[in-house]
Amino acid sequence: MLPIRSILLFLAAAVCEIGGAWLVWQGVREHRGWLWISSGVVALGIYGFVATLQPDANFGRILAAYGGVFIAGSLLWGMVADGFKPDRWDVTGSLICLVGVALIMYGPRGVTAA
Repeated sequence: MLPIRSILLFLAAAVCEIGGAWLVWQGVREHRGWLWISSGVVALGIYGFVATLQPDANFGRILAAYGGVFIAGSLLWGMVADGFKPDRWDVTGSLICLVGVALIMYGPRGVTAA
């Protein structure tokens, strides 16, 4: 059950961080104004809180693993929100990152080699 909670928290964090950054981007680069920018800043703050809810207590591990989620999620967000079309290298790179997430977060700990 722990990996499911962790994965859901990673997804929530990605929506908050990527969505928040996108809102700021829209507010500044697309001239949509302060309401978009401030909404993005709030979402980014919520991301910071959501990250603390991960069951693993190691900040470095959580943020390192989340980096892979961020990469894959950013490409997906771009596809949905902006019509971005990733090429095979984008897809391959993001899949490699997600494998890294799985190794960092869910690899066996405390097991020694014989």
